[in-house]
Amino acid sequence: MAALLLGVGNLLLTDEAIGVEVIRAFEQHYHTPDALEVVDGGTAGMELLDFLIDKDVVIIVDAVKHKAVPGTVILLEDDAIPALFTQKISPHQLGLGDLLSSLIMLDRYPKKLYLVGAIPQSIEPHIGMTETLLGKVDPMLAHVVDLLTQHGFDLQKKAQIDDKSSSCV
Repeated sequence: MAALLLGVGNLLLTDEAIGVEVIRAFEQHYHTPDALEVVDGGTAGMELLDFLIDKDVVIIVDAVKHKAVPGTVILLEDDAIPALFTQKISPHQLGLGDLLSSLIMLDRYPKKLYLVGAIPQSIEPHIGMTETLLGKVDPMLAHVVDLLTQHGFDLQKKAQIDDKSSSCV
């Protein structure tokens, strides 16, 4: 099975960074299995096409425009995802909509597609997310881990180094 975990977002637009931050958290806490590719897609669009082609499972993590309350985490599957990207929140989403359409036209669409998204509180130019979305990184990471586990990935946590237990003798 070939899978892709793709985080997208713009670190310069406050909560738009959530996709990238969740990817960073995954890489910090978990070893990446051989069949899983983890990509920080930033604000790329069509440049990501090769990463998505012929994947069995693709999980996209991003900030999404939705009528729900800021901070709401949403999980969407398959056909519900391209429709969501017709409502643009930032320039890279235009690329994601085009990217998904290209995969359909090429008949190389992922067998299973998920979106783990969060409604931003702010997308104003600013480095650093709001407290509202900072508090959603761990729950979104938990969704990602759950989805990967459902698809047969045995995720191993990285050993956490406890600064207090290590000492110089």
